[in-house]
Amino acid sequence: MIAETVCSAVSAAGLGIAAVTAYRRRFLTAARIAAYSLIPVGLVMTGVVEWLADTAFSPTAWAGFAVLGVAWVLFLTTRAVERRRGGTRKERKAARAAAQREAVAPSASQPSLGGSAAPASPRPASAPRGDDDFSDIEAILKKHGI
Repeated sequence: MIAETVCSAVSAAGLGIAAVTAYRRRFLTAARIAAYSLIPVGLVMTGVVEWLADTAFSPTAWAGFAVLGVAWVLFLTTRAVERRRGGTRKERKAARAAAQREAVAPSASQPSLGGSAAPASPRPASAPRGDDDFSDIEAILKKHGI
């Protein structure tokens, strides 16, 4: 009975604050405050507050929460150990086999891009190497008469 009264008072105070905030033309904030202030009344109306009050004074309920906590800790511990080891035995064996298959041979120093063994040359073979670097510059200079 006291919890329901407290929840109603908190909701009323929150709605009052929302009204003052809306009066100051901050409607988005006022709507958010109103939403938060309606939560306690909703919990009272659904019966959650009564259930929580009955649970808070029940030793059986607290023992159940303790059992759930132990189960949760065990679950997290086993997951942490499993991640540290790299999964189950089958997963570790499969990972080792995949690592051996994907290993690069020491003689493979160049990547194969097109299936050809010879590296692709960006310039044609007939172009002279020394003059080709400056041919573009020479063409620009000749165009401007320099």
